Amino acid sequence: MSQTRSVYEFNSAIVREPSSSVVNGLRANDRGGPTYEGVKAEHEAYISALRNAGVAVKVLPPLEMFPDSLFVEDPALVFTSGAILLRPGAPSRVDETVELIPVLRDMFETVLELPAPGQADGGDIMYTPMGVLIGLSARTDRIGAEALIACIGKLGGKAHVAETPKGVLHFKTASSLLDDESVISTAALADAAAFNGFRRIVVPEGEEPAANVLRVNDVVFASAHYPRTLEMLDKEGYRVVPLKTVEIEKIDAGLSCMSLRWYRETQ
Repeated sequence: MSQTRSVYEFNSAIVREPSSSVVNGLRANDRGGPTYEGVKAEHEAYISALRNAGVAVKVLPPLEMFPDSLFVEDPALVFTSGAILLRPGAPSRVDETVELIPVLRDMFETVLELPAPGQADGGDIMYTPMGVLIGLSARTDRIGAEALIACIGKLGGKAHVAETPKGVLHFKTASSLLDDESVISTAALADAAAFNGFRRIVVPEGEEPAANVLRVNDVVFASAHYPRTLEMLDKEGYRVVPLKTVEIEKIDAGLSCMSLRWYRETQ
């Protein structure tokens, strides 16, 4: 996994279409249920944004039995050198990995599986130039994090454990990589030791969900609903692509969790 390019340089992605059961998706706080039509529209705009950023997108069919399965980043990790099937911390999502096995084995020469009994969700895992950060949370435990470090090591990479603030669902709910030297985060995570050496940009109070952005090549996908954060990113010189997230936020989701992204080497 020798890194010769930025960790946000992608040319390939996997997404999964939402099913009509998405209205029953998991949520920590009830902010009203999403509509299938609303989620589908946000998802389609997301796919278009990926393609406009230069990414080839493979779209998987919906899984009616798994309401949260459009959040395809949670049950797996992908790298240029291989893929890792994770063990999601929510019981209703554990078997989503089975649905990804044939897809990943078709696209990657090496596919590893996180061993039981540990748990790890992709929403807690951040790629950085200094290695992968694995945030401990209600969905990712220390046993799972340590096992994942070993799996990443088998692919030639390195990883470190980070702490997620209490009350925050995922590490990337409250933080994201902006470039090789910068992260954006909520105030609660801004002083995290895991970000030592990074320039830290803190989202304005009241716009905490805006900390989940997604850097893809030369653009930053950001929620369209947090104007102060959008203005701040614009002033910092980032090329921002605002995307609607009203419906997916109702089921505890953000922009990073709707795709698996990697750089595929051309033959």
